[in-house]
Amino acid sequence: MNSIDADIVIWLNGLSGNVKVFDDFIRITASDYLMPLVFSLAMLGLWFSGKTPAERVRYQLTMLMGISALSIANFVVWLINISWDRPRPFIEHADQLNLLFYSPTDPSFPANPVAVGFVAATAAWSINRKFGLCMYAAATLFGFSRLYAGVFYPTDIVGGAIVGIVIYGFTTYLRRFLEPLVTGFVRLIRGLSAA
Repeated sequence: MNSIDADIVIWLNGLSGNVKVFDDFIRITASDYLMPLVFSLAMLGLWFSGKTPAERVRYQLTMLMGISALSIANFVVWLINISWDRPRPFIEHADQLNLLFYSPTDPSFPANPVAVGFVAATAAWSINRKFGLCMYAAATLFGFSRLYAGVFYPTDIVGGAIVGIVIYGFTTYLRRFLEPLVTGFVRLIRGLSAA
């Protein structure tokens, strides 16, 4: 599996340097700024969405679960990272890759940015299927850009996506046990005119 992983990232990254505009697009997309901003604005927009007061409360509860899932996903990725320190592709295959991104120092598996993107996309999908599909496309593009840039292996991207989706599902399941507290928190925020 490791060989296939390496072959894919080397082949894909080998396409870099041919079309400067595409490489620049990848650099911008892979950055720590654009896609996280897109995910944050999408979640903020959904927080204030909803045609009726009941629908708005449902959206806010869902976004609260999404924010909670983001925190839990980051923690789970950290636990996996301290258990398995998988080197990045640009470290293991430095002579074969054209790094289009800065050199992250944390382990490669699973891809934390992808986990975060898929948490946000799954939260959006649970509210609005079409918007959620757009968010899944954005999260996939984010992962692809980091793969193309030589920062992650394909299995890192898949692992990050699985972590994001599973953690969001776990968080919504956990909500059942914390229900009065969660709904009370949203009411408190609404009372402070932040919702």
